[in-house]
Amino acid sequence: MTDFSTNIDLKTKASIVNPVTKKEGGEHISRKSRNRAYWISQAAGWAVYAAVNLIAMYSFESFTWQKSLLFIFICIIGLVSTHYLRFIIKKRGWLEFPLKRIVPGVLLSSLIIGVILSALFFAINLTGSFYDMSEFKPATPLIWTFNLSSVILLWQLIYFSVHFFQNYKKVEIESLIWEAAVKDFELKTLKSQLNPHFMFNALNSIRALIEEDPASAKTAVTKLSNILRYSLRIEKSETVTLEDEMQTVVDYLDLEKIRFEERLNYSIKMEDGAARTEIPPMMVQTLVENGIKHGISKKTGGGNILVNSFVEDSRLHIQISNTGHFSEEDLKHATGFGIQNTKHRLNLLYGENGFFNINNKTENEVIAEVIIPTGGKINESFNSR
Repeated sequence: MTDFSTNIDLKTKASIVNPVTKKEGGEHISRKSRNRAYWISQAAGWAVYAAVNLIAMYSFESFTWQKSLLFIFICIIGLVSTHYLRFIIKKRGWLEFPLKRIVPGVLLSSLIIGVILSALFFAINLTGSFYDMSEFKPATPLIWTFNLSSVILLWQLIYFSVHFFQNYKKVEIESLIWEAAVKDFELKTLKSQLNPHFMFNALNSIRALIEEDPASAKTAVTKLSNILRYSLRIEKSETVTLEDEMQTVVDYLDLEKIRFEERLNYSIKMEDGAARTEIPPMMVQTLVENGIKHGISKKTGGGNILVNSFVEDSRLHIQISNTGHFSEEDLKHATGFGIQNTKHRLNLLYGENGFFNINNKTENEVIAEVIIPTGGKINESFNSR
């Protein structure tokens, strides 16, 4: 267990935060791959349609090579027709149309292509006499038109469905990226709110010491430079090790110790297993600062700051106790104590796995507790580097 006290001055331990490089978005499908998939689907679909009809011809004992060649030719023309239809759909932007505009166009184009294919079938047959025209009934052209129009309609339903789900996936990915970017902005905003508040108090402490005790002021400047170095290092980091955070807390408390003298005593205990656990930067320091500002500074005789951290059931527990008392009104309107910032940051990084609570332990002692999983954060920042 690591034990810090008012009589121990630790060496500054620099820690390198490894940058995390993340791939953005989902899988990227190249244009070449999409075209290949399109042509495979086209060929396979029309081949299946031709095979089913040829099998039907053979089953009804009307199969001839001439009929087969004619039907295969019609299927090839159908493939060319649907490919041209795809060109029209893309050129005129049908994929961007609302459903009420798409449906009439789909039905009308299916009927037109069905009529053209059916007319072509009968024209070729009259020229080559592939079918015995005496076998045809008056309703035969309508049946062929309905058959071919249904195939074109099915093709369009599949085509529009595929693009709908692709666009839906794209929108979903963009939504997730946007949500991550918003979380990143919120986290950076929260940190920017915390740092100026801390710096204001630290500079006031040093200003008060310059004339009264130059030696102590020099020591205070060294402590402040350590804290500034830490602040610069964690600028692009959402988490730091608890050990690094505790060193900054010690530097901060040493600054306040010079100002409060015997009115401030502190003790920091940290289990070895907790030292390397990642936590949001400046979170413990903010709660300690909160305890001094709203607790100890209001007591004539001063008081104590106790920070204890340990790991239990794969969760890091950080307990900050300070002399003082929170009234019910204070607890109800705790936004002025940085508590809402702490809760918000925990929620952004850990969701429901993060816990924070502050209450009166006794009539003269307030305790704040942070509990986070040791496995790390669940919400990655979009711009974390």
